[in-house]
Amino acid sequence: MTAQPVEAPHDAPLASPAVARGMTRSGAARIDAIDMLRGLVIVLMVLDHVRDFFHRTAFTADPLALDSGDPALFVTRWVTHLCAPTFVFLAGVSVYMQQANGKSRGELTRFLATRGAWLILLEITVVGWGFNFGGGVFLQVIWAIGASMLAMAALVWLPRAALLALGVGIIAGHQLLGPIDPPDIGGLAPVWSATLEFGPGLGGFVAYPFVPWLGVMLLGYGLGSLFQRAEGPRPGTILWLAGGMLVLFAAVRAINLYGDPQPWMGQAEPLWTALSFINVSKYPPSLDYVLVTLGASLALLPVLGRLRGPLAAALLTFGRTPLFTYVLHVFLAHGLALVVGSMMGTPPSAFFNLLGDPSRAIQAGWGFGLAGVYAAWLAVLVMLYPLSRWFEGVKARRRDWWLGYM
Repeated sequence: MTAQPVEAPHDAPLASPAVARGMTRSGAARIDAIDMLRGLVIVLMVLDHVRDFFHRTAFTADPLALDSGDPALFVTRWVTHLCAPTFVFLAGVSVYMQQANGKSRGELTRFLATRGAWLILLEITVVGWGFNFGGGVFLQVIWAIGASMLAMAALVWLPRAALLALGVGIIAGHQLLGPIDPPDIGGLAPVWSATLEFGPGLGGFVAYPFVPWLGVMLLGYGLGSLFQRAEGPRPGTILWLAGGMLVLFAAVRAINLYGDPQPWMGQAEPLWTALSFINVSKYPPSLDYVLVTLGASLALLPVLGRLRGPLAAALLTFGRTPLFTYVLHVFLAHGLALVVGSMMGTPPSAFFNLLGDPSRAIQAGWGFGLAGVYAAWLAVLVMLYPLSRWFEGVKARRRDWWLGYM
Protein backbone atom coordinates (compact mmCIF):
# COMPACT_ATOMS: atom_id res chain seq x y z
CA MET A 1 0.00 0.00 0.00
CA THR A 2 1.37 3.43 -0.90
CA ALA A 3 1.89 5.68 2.08
CA GLN A 4 0.00 8.97 2.01
CA PRO A 5 1.61 12.33 2.70
CA VAL A 6 1.50 13.02 6.41
CA GLU A 7 0.11 16.25 7.79
CA ALA A 8 1.65 17.84 10.85
CA PRO A 9 -0.62 18.98 13.64
CA HIS A 10 -0.55 22.75 14.13
CA ASP A 11 0.93 22.44 17.62
CA ALA A 12 3.72 20.06 16.68
CA PRO A 13 6.95 21.66 17.99
CA LEU A 14 9.26 20.11 15.39
CA ALA A 15 7.16 20.73 12.28
CA SER A 16 7.01 23.87 10.18
CA PRO A 17 3.63 25.59 9.89
CA ALA A 18 1.80 25.03 6.62
CA VAL A 19 3.48 27.82 4.67
CA ALA A 20 5.55 27.64 1.51
CA ARG A 21 8.95 27.81 3.19
CA GLY A 22 7.93 25.02 5.57
CA MET A 23 6.77 22.48 3.01
CA THR A 24 8.60 19.76 1.15
CA ARG A 25 8.26 19.49 -2.61
CA SER A 26 5.63 16.77 -2.09
CA GLY A 27 3.53 19.10 0.07
CA ALA A 28 4.32 17.51 3.44
CA ALA A 29 5.30 19.64 6.42
CA ARG A 30 9.04 19.93 6.94
CA ILE A 31 10.55 19.04 10.29
CA ASP A 32 12.29 22.13 11.55
CA ALA A 33 14.55 20.28 13.99
CA ILE A 34 15.99 18.17 11.17
CA ASP A 35 16.53 21.23 8.97
CA MET A 36 18.20 23.07 11.86
CA LEU A 37 20.44 20.12 12.63
CA ARG A 38 21.45 20.00 8.99
CA GLY A 39 22.02 23.76 9.09
CA LEU A 40 24.13 23.48 12.25
CA VAL A 41 26.45 20.91 10.73
CA ILE A 42 26.75 23.08 7.61
CA VAL A 43 27.94 25.92 9.85
CA LEU A 44 30.48 23.56 11.44
CA MET A 45 31.52 22.28 8.02
CA VAL A 46 32.23 25.84 6.92
CA LEU A 47 34.49 26.20 9.97
CA ASP A 48 36.39 23.06 9.02
CA HIS A 49 37.01 24.13 5.44
CA VAL A 50 37.86 27.70 6.41
CA ARG A 51 40.46 26.21 8.74
CA ASP A 52 41.84 24.26 5.77
CA PHE A 53 42.24 27.45 3.77
CA PHE A 54 43.30 29.86 6.52
CA HIS A 55 45.15 28.07 9.33
CA ARG A 56 48.91 28.38 9.25
CA THR A 57 49.51 24.66 9.87
CA ALA A 58 46.59 23.28 7.83
CA PHE A 59 48.95 21.44 5.47
CA THR A 60 51.86 20.78 7.81
CA ALA A 61 50.41 19.36 11.04
CA ASP A 62 47.58 17.14 12.21
CA PRO A 63 45.11 19.27 14.23
CA LEU A 64 44.18 16.12 16.19
CA ALA A 65 47.77 15.36 17.21
CA LEU A 66 47.94 14.59 20.91
CA ASP A 67 51.36 16.21 21.25
CA SER A 68 50.40 19.55 19.73
CA GLY A 69 49.81 21.24 23.08
CA ASP A 70 46.82 23.05 21.55
CA PRO A 71 43.53 21.64 22.84
CA ALA A 72 41.58 24.50 21.20
CA LEU A 73 42.81 23.39 17.78
CA PHE A 74 41.95 19.78 18.61
CA VAL A 75 38.39 20.72 19.62
CA THR A 76 37.99 22.98 16.58
CA ARG A 77 38.76 20.05 14.32
CA TRP A 78 37.01 17.38 16.36
CA VAL A 79 33.63 19.12 16.55
CA THR A 80 33.50 19.16 12.75
CA HIS A 81 33.51 15.36 12.86
CA LEU A 82 29.77 15.73 13.42
CA CYS A 83 29.24 17.01 9.87
CA ALA A 84 29.69 14.09 7.49
CA PRO A 85 27.88 11.36 9.47
CA THR A 86 24.98 13.72 10.19
CA PHE A 87 24.66 14.67 6.51
CA VAL A 88 24.73 11.06 5.38
CA PHE A 89 22.40 9.82 8.15
CA LEU A 90 19.86 12.55 7.38
CA ALA A 91 20.10 11.73 3.68
CA GLY A 92 18.96 8.22 4.63
CA VAL A 93 16.12 9.67 6.74
CA SER A 94 15.13 11.81 3.75
CA VAL A 95 14.92 8.73 1.52
CA TYR A 96 12.58 7.13 4.06
CA MET A 97 10.48 10.30 4.28
CA GLN A 98 10.06 10.49 0.51
CA GLN A 99 8.77 6.94 0.52
CA ALA A 100 6.51 7.59 3.52
CA ASN A 101 5.10 10.69 1.82
CA GLY A 102 3.89 8.72 -1.19
CA LYS A 103 6.79 8.26 -3.62
CA SER A 104 6.65 4.76 -5.12
CA ARG A 105 9.68 2.51 -5.09
CA GLY A 106 10.00 2.94 -8.84
CA GLU A 107 9.94 6.73 -8.56
CA LEU A 108 12.37 6.59 -5.67
CA THR A 109 14.75 4.35 -7.61
CA ARG A 110 14.78 6.73 -10.58
CA PHE A 111 15.30 9.75 -8.34
CA LEU A 112 18.11 8.16 -6.30
CA ALA A 113 19.90 6.90 -9.42
CA THR A 114 19.79 10.25 -11.21
CA ARG A 115 20.55 12.36 -8.14
CA GLY A 116 23.37 10.04 -7.12
CA ALA A 117 24.94 10.33 -10.57
CA TRP A 118 24.46 14.12 -10.47
CA LEU A 119 26.22 14.41 -7.11
CA ILE A 120 29.19 12.37 -8.31
CA LEU A 121 29.44 14.58 -11.41
CA LEU A 122 29.37 17.69 -9.22
CA GLU A 123 32.08 16.27 -6.97
CA ILE A 124 34.54 15.54 -9.75
CA THR A 125 33.93 18.86 -11.54
CA VAL A 126 32.56 21.92 -9.73
CA VAL A 127 33.23 20.94 -6.11
CA GLY A 128 36.67 19.52 -6.80
CA TRP A 129 37.70 22.63 -8.71
CA GLY A 130 36.38 24.86 -5.93
CA PHE A 131 38.51 23.13 -3.31
CA ASN A 132 41.63 22.98 -5.45
CA PHE A 133 41.35 25.81 -7.99
CA GLY A 134 42.88 23.34 -10.38
CA GLY A 135 42.66 19.81 -11.76
CA GLY A 136 42.63 16.52 -9.94
CA VAL A 137 39.92 14.21 -8.60
CA PHE A 138 39.25 14.41 -4.87
CA LEU A 139 36.35 12.22 -3.82
CA GLN A 140 34.86 13.57 -0.61
CA VAL A 141 31.47 13.61 1.11
CA ILE A 142 29.41 14.57 -1.96
CA TRP A 143 30.88 11.57 -3.76
CA ALA A 144 30.07 9.32 -0.81
CA ILE A 145 26.46 10.50 -0.70
CA GLY A 146 26.10 10.16 -4.47
CA ALA A 147 27.57 6.66 -4.61
CA SER A 148 25.46 5.60 -1.64
CA MET A 149 22.34 6.90 -3.39
CA LEU A 150 23.19 4.84 -6.45
CA ALA A 151 23.35 1.78 -4.22
CA MET A 152 20.14 2.78 -2.45
CA ALA A 153 18.38 2.99 -5.80
CA ALA A 154 18.51 -0.81 -5.89
CA LEU A 155 18.36 -1.49 -2.16
CA VAL A 156 15.07 0.34 -1.49
CA TRP A 157 13.24 -2.65 -2.97
CA LEU A 158 14.31 -4.71 0.05
CA PRO A 159 12.46 -4.64 3.40
CA ARG A 160 13.39 -1.72 5.62
CA ALA A 161 14.31 -4.02 8.51
CA ALA A 162 16.77 -5.84 6.26
CA LEU A 163 18.38 -2.56 5.22
CA LEU A 164 18.64 -1.43 8.84
CA ALA A 165 20.38 -4.70 9.69
CA LEU A 166 22.68 -4.29 6.68
CA GLY A 167 23.57 -0.75 7.75
CA VAL A 168 24.38 -1.83 11.29
CA GLY A 169 26.43 -4.73 9.94
CA ILE A 170 28.47 -2.47 7.66
CA ILE A 171 29.11 0.11 10.39
CA ALA A 172 30.08 -2.50 12.96
CA GLY A 173 31.94 -4.92 10.72
CA HIS A 174 33.82 -3.13 7.95
CA GLN A 175 36.85 -2.71 10.24
CA LEU A 176 37.38 -6.47 9.92
CA LEU A 177 38.35 -5.87 6.28
CA GLY A 178 41.05 -3.37 7.25
CA PRO A 179 43.98 -5.82 7.06
CA ILE A 180 43.28 -6.48 3.36
CA ASP A 181 45.53 -4.42 1.09
CA PRO A 182 44.20 -3.53 -2.39
CA PRO A 183 47.20 -5.12 -4.22
CA ASP A 184 46.31 -8.43 -2.57
CA ILE A 185 43.14 -8.73 -4.66
CA GLY A 186 44.66 -8.16 -8.09
CA GLY A 187 42.48 -6.63 -10.76
CA LEU A 188 39.79 -5.60 -8.30
CA ALA A 189 42.21 -3.35 -6.41
CA PRO A 190 40.82 -0.08 -7.89
CA VAL A 191 37.28 -1.06 -6.96
CA TRP A 192 38.39 -2.04 -3.45
CA SER A 193 40.20 1.29 -3.05
CA ALA A 194 37.18 3.30 -4.16
CA THR A 195 34.75 1.48 -1.92
CA LEU A 196 36.64 0.62 1.27
CA GLU A 197 40.06 2.29 1.41
CA PHE A 198 41.21 5.84 2.17
CA GLY A 199 43.81 6.78 -0.43
CA PRO A 200 44.48 6.69 -4.19
CA GLY A 201 41.68 5.30 -6.33
CA LEU A 202 39.53 5.95 -9.42
CA GLY A 203 42.21 8.12 -10.97
CA GLY A 204 42.34 10.46 -7.99
CA PHE A 205 42.22 10.45 -4.20
CA VAL A 206 39.37 8.78 -2.31
CA ALA A 207 38.90 10.52 1.02
CA TYR A 208 35.45 8.97 1.57
CA PRO A 209 35.29 5.30 0.53
CA PHE A 210 31.58 4.92 0.05
CA VAL A 211 30.71 1.51 1.53
CA PRO A 212 31.16 2.55 5.20
CA TRP A 213 29.15 5.70 4.46
CA LEU A 214 26.46 3.61 2.78
CA GLY A 215 26.11 1.90 6.15
CA VAL A 216 25.37 5.28 7.76
CA MET A 217 22.79 6.13 5.08
CA LEU A 218 21.12 2.75 5.55
CA LEU A 219 21.00 3.40 9.30
CA GLY A 220 19.19 6.70 8.67
CA TYR A 221 16.76 5.02 6.30
CA GLY A 222 16.11 2.18 8.72
CA LEU A 223 15.44 4.55 11.62
CA GLY A 224 13.42 7.01 9.53
CA SER A 225 10.12 6.13 11.19
CA LEU A 226 11.33 7.83 14.38
CA PHE A 227 11.01 11.14 12.54
CA GLN A 228 7.69 10.54 10.77
CA ARG A 229 5.18 13.29 11.51
CA ALA A 230 2.17 10.97 11.73
CA GLU A 231 3.79 9.41 14.80
CA GLY A 232 5.05 12.66 16.26
CA PRO A 233 8.66 13.78 16.68
CA ARG A 234 9.15 11.48 19.68
CA PRO A 235 12.06 13.48 21.18
CA GLY A 236 12.19 11.11 24.12
CA THR A 237 12.81 8.16 21.84
CA ILE A 238 15.46 10.11 19.94
CA LEU A 239 17.19 10.99 23.20
CA TRP A 240 17.15 7.33 24.24
CA LEU A 241 18.68 6.43 20.88
CA ALA A 242 21.34 9.14 21.21
CA GLY A 243 22.10 8.14 24.78
CA GLY A 244 22.34 4.48 23.80
CA MET A 245 24.83 5.32 21.07
CA LEU A 246 26.97 7.36 23.44
CA VAL A 247 26.91 4.71 26.16
CA LEU A 248 27.78 2.01 23.63
CA PHE A 249 30.62 4.19 22.34
CA ALA A 250 32.00 4.65 25.86
CA ALA A 251 31.82 0.92 26.56
CA VAL A 252 33.41 -0.20 23.28
CA ARG A 253 36.05 2.51 23.43
CA ALA A 254 36.93 1.72 27.05
CA ILE A 255 37.57 -1.95 26.21
CA ASN A 256 40.03 -0.72 23.56
CA LEU A 257 40.05 -3.98 21.61
CA TYR A 258 37.72 -3.25 18.70
CA GLY A 259 35.72 -0.38 17.27
CA ASP A 260 38.55 1.84 16.08
CA PRO A 261 41.94 1.08 14.51
CA GLN A 262 43.52 3.74 16.70
CA PRO A 263 43.42 2.75 20.40
CA TRP A 264 43.29 5.44 23.04
CA MET A 265 46.16 5.81 25.49
CA GLY A 266 46.71 7.50 28.81
CA GLN A 267 48.49 10.85 28.48
CA ALA A 268 50.53 12.99 30.85
CA GLU A 269 47.53 15.23 31.56
CA PRO A 270 43.91 14.18 32.18
CA LEU A 271 42.64 16.55 29.50
CA TRP A 272 44.76 14.91 26.82
CA THR A 273 43.76 11.45 28.03
CA ALA A 274 40.12 12.48 27.51
CA LEU A 275 40.96 13.84 24.07
CA SER A 276 42.76 10.62 23.22
CA PHE A 277 39.61 8.72 24.22
CA ILE A 278 37.46 10.63 21.73
CA ASN A 279 40.14 10.77 19.01
CA VAL A 280 38.45 8.31 16.67
CA SER A 281 39.05 7.48 13.02
CA LYS A 282 37.05 9.19 10.26
CA TYR A 283 38.89 7.86 7.19
CA PRO A 284 37.08 5.50 6.84
CA PRO A 285 34.53 6.04 9.63
CA SER A 286 35.03 3.56 12.44
CA LEU A 287 32.30 2.09 14.62
CA ASP A 288 33.40 4.31 17.50
CA TYR A 289 33.38 7.37 15.22
CA VAL A 290 29.83 6.74 14.04
CA LEU A 291 28.55 6.06 17.55
CA VAL A 292 29.99 9.16 19.18
CA THR A 293 29.23 11.60 16.34
CA LEU A 294 25.69 10.45 15.59
CA GLY A 295 24.98 10.11 19.30
CA ALA A 296 26.03 13.72 19.84
CA SER A 297 24.10 14.98 16.80
CA LEU A 298 20.88 13.18 17.67
CA ALA A 299 21.09 14.46 21.24
CA LEU A 300 20.91 17.98 19.80
CA LEU A 301 17.76 17.31 17.80
CA PRO A 302 15.14 17.89 20.54
CA VAL A 303 17.04 20.98 21.71
CA LEU A 304 17.04 22.44 18.21
CA GLY A 305 13.32 21.72 17.91
CA ARG A 306 12.70 24.31 20.64
CA LEU A 307 15.05 26.93 19.24
CA ARG A 308 13.48 30.17 18.05
CA GLY A 309 14.64 33.58 16.85
CA PRO A 310 17.32 34.72 14.38
CA LEU A 311 19.67 31.83 15.06
CA ALA A 312 16.91 29.32 14.33
CA ALA A 313 16.01 31.19 11.14
CA ALA A 314 19.63 31.15 9.95
CA LEU A 315 20.03 27.44 10.66
CA LEU A 316 16.76 26.70 8.85
CA THR A 317 17.95 28.61 5.80
CA PHE A 318 21.23 26.73 5.61
CA GLY A 319 19.51 23.42 6.36
CA ARG A 320 16.92 23.87 3.61
CA THR A 321 19.50 24.67 0.94
CA PRO A 322 22.22 22.13 1.79
CA LEU A 323 23.71 21.37 -1.63
CA PHE A 324 23.56 24.98 -2.87
CA THR A 325 25.13 26.19 0.37
CA TYR A 326 27.77 23.46 0.31
CA VAL A 327 28.94 24.25 -3.21
CA LEU A 328 28.85 28.00 -2.65
CA HIS A 329 30.79 27.97 0.62
CA VAL A 330 33.73 26.17 -1.02
CA PHE A 331 34.20 28.98 -3.52
CA LEU A 332 33.61 31.73 -0.96
CA ALA A 333 36.12 30.29 1.52
CA HIS A 334 38.79 29.53 -1.07
CA GLY A 335 38.19 32.84 -2.87
CA LEU A 336 38.44 34.81 0.38
CA ALA A 337 41.74 33.10 1.17
CA LEU A 338 43.02 34.08 -2.30
CA VAL A 339 41.97 37.72 -1.86
CA VAL A 340 43.26 38.11 1.70
CA GLY A 341 46.47 36.24 0.92
CA SER A 342 47.16 38.35 -2.15
CA MET A 343 46.60 41.54 -0.14
CA MET A 344 49.14 40.28 2.42
CA GLY A 345 51.77 39.48 -0.18
CA THR A 346 51.24 35.77 -0.75
CA PRO A 347 51.53 34.98 -4.48
CA PRO A 348 48.06 34.32 -5.93
CA SER A 349 49.47 31.23 -7.64
CA ALA A 350 49.88 29.65 -4.19
CA PHE A 351 46.10 29.27 -3.98
CA PHE A 352 45.77 27.40 -7.27
CA ASN A 353 46.18 23.63 -7.24
CA LEU A 354 46.26 24.09 -3.48
CA LEU A 355 45.35 20.52 -2.58
CA GLY A 356 47.62 19.03 -5.20
CA ASP A 357 50.62 21.14 -4.23
CA PRO A 358 50.33 23.19 -1.01
CA SER A 359 54.09 23.76 -0.89
CA ARG A 360 53.90 27.28 -2.34
CA ALA A 361 51.46 28.43 0.33
CA ILE A 362 53.60 26.78 3.00
CA GLN A 363 56.79 28.38 1.73
CA ALA A 364 55.08 31.78 1.59
CA GLY A 365 54.18 31.43 5.27
CA TRP A 366 50.48 31.81 4.52
CA GLY A 367 47.99 31.40 7.32
CA PHE A 368 46.68 32.67 10.63
CA GLY A 369 46.22 31.36 14.14
CA LEU A 370 42.87 30.15 15.39
CA ALA A 371 41.57 33.67 16.04
CA GLY A 372 42.08 34.52 12.38
CA VAL A 373 40.40 31.28 11.34
CA TYR A 374 37.32 32.08 13.40
CA ALA A 375 37.19 35.62 12.01
CA ALA A 376 37.34 34.26 8.47
CA TRP A 377 34.65 31.68 9.36
CA LEU A 378 32.27 34.42 10.48
CA ALA A 379 33.04 36.43 7.34
CA VAL A 380 32.19 33.49 5.10
CA LEU A 381 28.94 32.83 6.98
CA VAL A 382 27.95 36.49 6.63
CA MET A 383 28.54 36.33 2.87
CA LEU A 384 26.84 32.98 2.57
CA TYR A 385 23.59 33.68 4.41
CA PRO A 386 21.88 36.16 2.05
CA LEU A 387 22.68 33.96 -0.95
CA SER A 388 21.32 30.86 0.78
CA ARG A 389 18.28 32.84 1.91
CA TRP A 390 17.64 33.89 -1.68
CA PHE A 391 17.83 30.31 -2.92
CA GLU A 392 15.56 29.15 -0.10
CA GLY A 393 12.99 31.58 -1.46
CA VAL A 394 13.44 30.25 -4.98
CA LYS A 395 12.80 26.69 -3.76
CA ALA A 396 9.72 27.86 -1.83
CA ARG A 397 8.19 29.72 -4.79
CA ARG A 398 8.92 27.29 -7.60
CA ARG A 399 8.40 23.61 -8.30
CA ASP A 400 10.75 23.13 -11.26
CA TRP A 401 11.94 19.52 -11.47
CA TRP A 402 15.61 20.46 -11.33
CA LEU A 403 15.21 22.06 -7.91
CA GLY A 404 14.77 18.57 -6.51
CA TYR A 405 18.41 17.96 -7.39
CA MET A 406 19.64 21.04 -5.50
